[in-house]
Formats: sequence, C-alpha cells, structure tokens
Amino acid sequence: MGFALGVLVAVVAIYLAGLCYLWATQRGHVFRPGLGPLDLTGSTVASYMRAESIRTPDGLVLTAWHAPAQPGQRTMVYFHGNAGTLADRHERILPYLKRGFGVLLVGYRGYGGNPGLPTEHGLYQDGRAHLEWLTRHGLKGDALILYGESLGAAVAIEMALEFKAAALVLEAPFASIVLSARARYPIFAFDWLIKDKFASIKKIDKVSMPLFIIHGALDVVTPQRFGRMLYERAREPKSAFWPAQAGHNDLTQHGMIEAVTRFLEKLPEFSLEHA
Repeated sequence: MGFALGVLVAVVAIYLAGLCYLWATQRGHVFRPGLGPLDLTGSTVASYMRAESIRTPDGLVLTAWHAPAQPGQRTMVYFHGNAGTLADRHERILPYLKRGFGVLLVGYRGYGGNPGLPTEHGLYQDGRAHLEWLTRHGLKGDALILYGESLGAAVAIEMALEFKAAALVLEAPFASIVLSARARYPIFAFDWLIKDKFASIKKIDKVSMPLFIIHGALDVVTPQRFGRMLYERAREPKSAFWPAQAGHNDLTQHGMIEAVTRFLEKLPEFSLEHA
C-alpha cells in the first residue's frame, strides 16, 4: 500500500511538473521569431520592395516590406507563420510580385529585430496597424487580399472580421492553439492554461468575404484536418486546394502559387476609386 501510494505521488508530481513546464514555456512553442535587423539588400525581392516603418496602437515601430501593385492589381497583405521573419518569405511572394500584385509583408513585434514580444493580442495590434497604414495610403476594401500562412492564418482571420477585403487566403492553417496542443500533448492541453488561443475555429463562420484554403495532406506540423475543419465551418463562397503530396513548408513545389493565382484572377475587377 505504501509503495503504491509512493508511486502515485511520484506520477502526480511528474505530471504537475510537466504541466508547469509547458505552461511556463508555451510562448516559446507558439512563437519562434527569427533575428534581425532586416535588410533588403541582396534579397530576391529587393527590386520590388522597400522597407516601411509602421507604428502600432501601443507605440511600437515595426519594420515591414511593401511593394505597390501594378495598375489593375490588388495588394496582398501577407501574415507569415510562427518561425523566422518576413525576409524568409521571398520564395512565396516573388511569383505574385512578378504577376503585378502588390505585397505588404507584415512585420510582427519581436521578429526580425522589431521591438516588443509576440502575443496573440500583440499580433492583432500589428495586423491592424499595417491595414490602417494601407488605408492612409489609399488602399482598403476591395483593393486588398488578406493572406495568412500557418500561424499568420489566425491573424488574417481576425483581420477579416475587422476590415473589408476582396478575399481571404489561408495557407496550412490550424483551427486553434488548444486543438493543436491536444494533438501534440493530449494529457496536458487545457483551455484555461493556454495564453494565446488563436481560436480561428470559433471565428471562421463569421468571415463574409470569399475564402480559399491550401493545405497539404502530408502536413505533420499542422495536420490537414484542421484546415478541413475551418473549410467546413466557413461560409460560401469558398474553395480549397488539398495537394496529396504536400507537407507544411513545401506547398510552393506542389502547385500552390498557381492555385492561389487562379483563385485571385476569378475575383471581380475593381477600381481604386470604389475600393
């Protein structure tokens, strides 16, 4: 009896220690910012883009990269994933720049030499600041495409509830941090322990703009079932591309650029005067 009780106490202590560790370090799992400062020199997108300084509502000054759209094209507001910096996204955005789309690569707090520490609330602040910056430069509503990659998909979905745009594109999105945590740490994931919930699954049915989702069947970082959950709950009009041989980071090698471009080209024409 005493031995069994001792084993039980040891198991409970180990469990609680694991729970405390994951609670204390969770933002290190969610956010993996790359170092800065950012430098456009030598980048494959340098001839298209320039660095811009964008001030957030809470007083941070963030570095973003912006390329204006060619006449008749929209501007893609690109929210990148949880790792690296906006400077790592040249492979994903260069094809759109070559097609004449404008791109604003959103600079997050704490990423690429930007001040501050990333949190869910903070990234939403950053998204708002970038969209308001575009508005001040005459771009809003139908002139914009909201594009979210992985973690950035959650930011893009929140922005789609707060701002008007022509469409929302989600690349390898997750449904919520809680659901992702349950998939990875099933005995430790409790809603009340999660600081940054990014609960896209509770928001997607409120998005009223055309939606396009791209998600690879071999994605082990953010399993495709999460993208399909969002798709099922989303309103029409919606469409998706589910490449059978793609994982999380190789979608560009499996027809993603072409699929997104086809979707964007089907959107109605627009005029900046009425955007």
